[in-house]
Amino acid sequence: MTCRPAPRSLAVGALLLALPLAACTAFGSASAATTGKPGLTAGTAADLAGYYGQRLVWKSCDGGYQCSALSVPVSYSDPNGARIQLSVVRKQAADPAHRLGSLVVNPGGPGGSGISYATSGDVLDKALLARYDLVGFDPRGVGRSDPVECLTDSQMDTFVDTPSNPDTPAQLAEVERESQLFAQQCEAKSGALLPHVGTVDAARDMDILRAALGDTKLNYLGKSYGTLLGATYAEEFPQRVGHLVLDGAIDPNLTAEQENLTQAASFDKELHLFLADCVKQAGCPLGTTDANAAYTKLKTWVDGLETHPITGDGTRKVDEAYALTGISVAMYDQGWWPTLRQALTSAFKGDGSTLLAMADAYNDRQNGHYTDNEIAANYAVNCVDHPDEATSAAQIEAELPAFQKVAPFFGPMVDWSSLPCAYWKTGTTDSPHTIAARGSAPILVVGTTNDPATPYAWARNLAGELSAGRLLTMNGDGHTAYRRGSPTCIDTAVDAYFLSGALPAAGTVCQQTS
Repeated sequence: MTCRPAPRSLAVGALLLALPLAACTAFGSASAATTGKPGLTAGTAADLAGYYGQRLVWKSCDGGYQCSALSVPVSYSDPNGARIQLSVVRKQAADPAHRLGSLVVNPGGPGGSGISYATSGDVLDKALLARYDLVGFDPRGVGRSDPVECLTDSQMDTFVDTPSNPDTPAQLAEVERESQLFAQQCEAKSGALLPHVGTVDAARDMDILRAALGDTKLNYLGKSYGTLLGATYAEEFPQRVGHLVLDGAIDPNLTAEQENLTQAASFDKELHLFLADCVKQAGCPLGTTDANAAYTKLKTWVDGLETHPITGDGTRKVDEAYALTGISVAMYDQGWWPTLRQALTSAFKGDGSTLLAMADAYNDRQNGHYTDNEIAANYAVNCVDHPDEATSAAQIEAELPAFQKVAPFFGPMVDWSSLPCAYWKTGTTDSPHTIAARGSAPILVVGTTNDPATPYAWARNLAGELSAGRLLTMNGDGHTAYRRGSPTCIDTAVDAYFLSGALPAAGTVCQQTS
């Protein structure tokens, strides 16, 4: 399963926007082939003309943002059927006299809220905020856009705490039961939408959004899964590509097993980098001399939590599942490494509260409630996008030795996480294939050498597969690169591309400095 973006701190919070309760769109009927609106492209199918002819009606909301809603068809094969509303937010360009257009952003996931991301205050450099309207939207099935619903809070507590590597018949039965319940509840609560939440449909939504924003071409920053969304857009609408930056890229040419295997291996690689750093720090709870010994100590301890969990928050214990989730958070960003050292120091003394807080931050759980639907949406999109994600528990068990070989620490967890897709009833919308997007403008692909969630090889591959791809590399740790520690190289190159279309020289490698 594609990993979701990790939170930046334990004090997780998002700017709450006063989004309009009713649809804030004016749904037009002009023919897309004849209208003079600059956002429309000749040749749009007549039955989609109403969608392409709509204009966004903006209302003020918190923090200097404006909010609206975009109407799109539930099914693009039946555009005259049911519609849904996608929530959209923008912050207008600070220098309107030199405005270049809109810049749409997506944080990844799948299931990440583009609204929360756009309003986080840490998305674009000031130079871009001056020239572009910053635009975020929640893709279909996500956040405020007809969200996919599955489990209750108590059911989700059970689901996220199922064994990460079931090795007894009872544990296997538990994992199968919870995976089946997850799929069944998603179908019961959101069955009408589930077949239509795939990446191809979301990319088509983005083209309607582009038109409603009044842009002739799409300018876009996508991170993590957002790179797949952006690449898919380029494949569907190559002539409408403006400036696309795909940061922390996914390779669409991989099968689900190939993607999961390489991702698991990258998480284990990043863990070893953390351990090598930890043993150099005074007071490292895993020792201060030998990274390999530290790995053995940590794995032995985590394995033992399944039968001997430690104290968590007074109502939940920290077992293997919670520990692995908490540890994985720190793999996304080396800024979490001191927190993980502190968490492990306490956990080895029997206090797992910090480790549990890290797991809760990753799962978006606060005060006993799951604050968004990112877990549900993540499965909903992945299970539709990947026809080979999982077919049965037996298939996963057959794959397990390969995962254990390349990633003894995180491999089994990644492998078993796919099981709910085995019980998904909806059909698939796509299959692994090369995306060339022939005829598109140049597309900038950014990769980080030690990215655990989207391995660097994926960025290299995607840049090579795109007919007009250009790879920009950051030598460093963590997930994604832009605004993550290379301000004078990565950030400068990305900003220049958005502002003037100038690409970095082929083979450019930047060093992470902070």
